[in-house]
Amino acid sequence: SLTMASDSPESLMTLCTDYCLRNLEGTLCYLLDNETLRLHPDIFLPSEICDKLVNEYVELVKTDSIFEPHESFFTLFSDPRSTRLARIHLREQIVQDQDLEAIRKQDLVELYLTNCEKLTAKSLQTLVSFSHTLISLSLFGCCNIFYEEENPGGCEDDCLVNPTRQVLVKDFTFEGFSRLRFLNLGRLIEGVNVETLLRPLASLAALDLSGIQLNDVGFLTQWKDSLVSLVLYNMDLSEEHIQVIAQLHKLRHLDISRDHLSSYYKFKLTRRVLNLFVENLVNLTSLDISGHTMLENCTIPSMEEKIGQTSIEPAKSSIAPFRGLKRPLQFLGLFETSLCRLTHIPAYKVSGDKNEEQVLNAIEAYTEHRPEITSRAINLLFDIARIERCSQLLRALQLVITALKCHKDDKNIQVTGSAALFYLTNSEYRMEQSVKLRRQVIQVVLNGMESYQEVTVQRNCCLTLCNFSIPEELEFQYRRVNELLLNILNQSRQDESIQRIAVHLCNALVCQVDNDHKEAVGKMGFVMTMLKLIQKKLADKTCDQVMEFSWSALWNITDETPDNCEMFLNYSGMKLFLECLKEFPEKQELHRNMLGLLGNVAEVRELRPQLMTSQFISVFSNLLESKADGIEVSYNACGVLSHIMFDGPEAWGICEPHREEVVKRMWAAIQSWDINSRRNINYRSFEPILRLLPQGISPVSQHWATWALYNLVSVYPDKYCPLLIKEGGIPLLKDMIKMASARQETKEMAR
Repeated sequence: SLTMASDSPESLMTLCTDYCLRNLEGTLCYLLDNETLRLHPDIFLPSEICDKLVNEYVELVKTDSIFEPHESFFTLFSDPRSTRLARIHLREQIVQDQDLEAIRKQDLVELYLTNCEKLTAKSLQTLVSFSHTLISLSLFGCCNIFYEEENPGGCEDDCLVNPTRQVLVKDFTFEGFSRLRFLNLGRLIEGVNVETLLRPLASLAALDLSGIQLNDVGFLTQWKDSLVSLVLYNMDLSEEHIQVIAQLHKLRHLDISRDHLSSYYKFKLTRRVLNLFVENLVNLTSLDISGHTMLENCTIPSMEEKIGQTSIEPAKSSIAPFRGLKRPLQFLGLFETSLCRLTHIPAYKVSGDKNEEQVLNAIEAYTEHRPEITSRAINLLFDIARIERCSQLLRALQLVITALKCHKDDKNIQVTGSAALFYLTNSEYRMEQSVKLRRQVIQVVLNGMESYQEVTVQRNCCLTLCNFSIPEELEFQYRRVNELLLNILNQSRQDESIQRIAVHLCNALVCQVDNDHKEAVGKMGFVMTMLKLIQKKLADKTCDQVMEFSWSALWNITDETPDNCEMFLNYSGMKLFLECLKEFPEKQELHRNMLGLLGNVAEVRELRPQLMTSQFISVFSNLLESKADGIEVSYNACGVLSHIMFDGPEAWGICEPHREEVVKRMWAAIQSWDINSRRNINYRSFEPILRLLPQGISPVSQHWATWALYNLVSVYPDKYCPLLIKEGGIPLLKDMIKMASARQETKEMAR
């Protein structure tokens, strides 16, 4: 079942392949002259392994931005005595003429070249070297493979301006490809004579001529006894075409579908044409007529329809011509036709836009070669996921992930796919998803953010990330996700909503993570980015979520991370703190976040001298009386001062205010707090508080620390009692009770 499939671990073969490709030098290869990869001389790999290495390599280059392609990768497979290739699938810009040239000695059985636009007629010549073994060949979308560069003979001045001209190769044919049975020429360039090209092929079993305009297809009848599959997607048909198709009596799969948006078609489907197919193509198991307009009504009047549940029996078919079928079709393509909404359709699988099942069948059938159709199908899925409930969630997710991976550079698919992912990963579907599947979602979302600076894609991707537990679920891509978010926040022109979501994510990512993570993110420019955002908001005199989240993120990232605290001070963080305090005197959340952050700075001994100015000390002292956010602002201000007092009277390098006066205000503040206050704060460690206990230089700091511990362990015993014991707080409290310098009320509390 799908659940099992998506949850099972990768096979050992897959894991080893992946590891070797990411570490070619350390495993299969060595570097010659520091640049060329060479296979170790004692390695022999059979085709089962080599095929997988090549196909996975193409996949990695395409979908993993961290993976570096190697110039000389294909040369590793140049000698069939050490590496054998049989079935390979190459895609897009990854493959160039010299790559195919490198493997020309291999006995390839299957070669799929999909949208390889960099291949030229040089590669046609290379194909000839596979002619004696090749059974299956696809040149789908290789739009330049029939062009060669021609050097003009008499080199006039024109030579310098345009040294090479693209010329169509006219003389290539499949002469000598004696075993070729399956051929895909989809989106072949205009001007190539398909009939001449194909004539030498003795017995074709499958032919795909998608997107090619041929007025005469009479030559197809030369394979009427062998052709079992014919695809003529987006070919404008005529009566002549239909007559030829009807003679191909061995056909099992026929696809004459079209994209109804792409251009004007004269041809309209009629009842007679469908009847002709049903009568003549008796072996048909799969038919695709998506996108066609029906010239006349082919449906059975609803009065005559058999009532009862839907049936796939041909005898009950709502589409009249299909009542002549001997058995139901395995597949019937009706996407963007009116027929898909009928009651009785005689097929096990139908692509259409009537319901979830039909839409998923459409995405599945068209993703690889028809992104223009797929994006519209995904859009329908988006509506289903948004408005109703998806009943085939895992299948839907896997299909969208595949489409996003396959068409990384197709804007429509990236927009509709990322929007669908947002609804398919939200909390109501959470239980049904495995870790592996959720990780795949995160990977394609990050790919989308990387490849597309387009606002809609960025917003959809950020929103989708909010459906995950942060930081836990993003831990495996921690560096990358932070880099991408900071990249968004550093752009000069910003969309308000994206900015808000990105800051929220940044804040969540640095909350409750290890210090080495925080240090790494600090080095990426996190502190600077947040301060810039604060600066912008201050200039606009707005204190919104972005402002509050930015301070909150700084509070989190400086927690027990001295390097980041120092960066905050070096980038004029204190200046911004004072300006925000002055500009927004009533914003309680903001005050709490700012003081939480300054509490972290004050815990770092080497940085405390920078807080020792009359201006700062006065501000902290005045905030002791603040009632903002319960006790939080007052508590944090007192914490900052407690660490400063802990350095002793000799560190007090200012005349105003006096140290004793500040101490008095601290005592008064602590005595005014309710000991049972519920808290808006989260401690991962008590270490900074505990270090204020074993000292006699500042009894008020000792009292603040004891109050903090007492409050936390009495209000949240389950969370903080174990932490206090684990970090050795009990003996410290016992020793303090014996200290002469400690105040009586502090000892009472400690006891």
